[in-house]
Amino acid sequence: MTAQEVERSVSAIQSAYSGDFPRTALILGSGLGKFGDNMEIDTIISYDQIPDFPQPTVEGHAGRLLIGKVGRTPVVCMQGRMHLYEGHPAAQLAISIRTFKRLGVENLIITNAAGSLHMDMPAGSIMRIDDHVNMSGSNPLIGLNDDNFGPRFFDMTEAYDPGMKDRIASAADALDIKLFNGTYVQLAGPNFETPAEIRMLGKMGIDAVGMSTVQECLVARHCGIKVAGLSLITNLGAGLSPHALSHDETLSEAEKAYGDISKLLIHFLDQLSD
Repeated sequence: MTAQEVERSVSAIQSAYSGDFPRTALILGSGLGKFGDNMEIDTIISYDQIPDFPQPTVEGHAGRLLIGKVGRTPVVCMQGRMHLYEGHPAAQLAISIRTFKRLGVENLIITNAAGSLHMDMPAGSIMRIDDHVNMSGSNPLIGLNDDNFGPRFFDMTEAYDPGMKDRIASAADALDIKLFNGTYVQLAGPNFETPAEIRMLGKMGIDAVGMSTVQECLVARHCGIKVAGLSLITNLGAGLSPHALSHDETLSEAEKAYGDISKLLIHFLDQLSD
């Protein structure tokens, strides 16, 4: 990924949207795309209108930028994300985040669908991501560093912003929504994990597993964007679940649990406007 690619993406978005760009970005994971229905939308930009933006190929990921408001809060929403397992080079996944940085984004909220490693955190649960482990085998920042975005070596002690974590907890309390918190791990996918892998991850202290999020968090923290993360639990991990795992189950369970995470996001975004 080059600085020129980022600038081309910035120019394309600015050509399509001339207003003040939102300071908050939201990435919608599998099954959460319809959150855009909660927005007062000013502009919709298809990813294929943005040069060098990777194109999503997975069901449930529409591939559009929605620019507008959720309640009082201006938001740019990625309705669909890109994954390593689709064949996109890790560095290419940095383009969207760095484009947002150039446009003035300060806060990034990342959502995903994930598998639980705990029987008492079943499908339908919401987990606040407090930390992560990168087991994807890649990092989007490998290669020459662009000092215009951030330093070669950067701290990840607070990968997920403490202030935003507190606000998520406050929003959940206000709505009487049970909120779990824990450590998320990203594997490359596209296969679901084996029971042996789930047992290993559990012994490592992992709480939820998925195939996204960590790459985006790394790029955002490198360039100084604050990050919050939420996992919508759509299944128990292999060996814990009584049946075979599937993407259809992911989408189905996300649909069932959509109401709570939608309300939580709306309340949390409202707090960000204060």
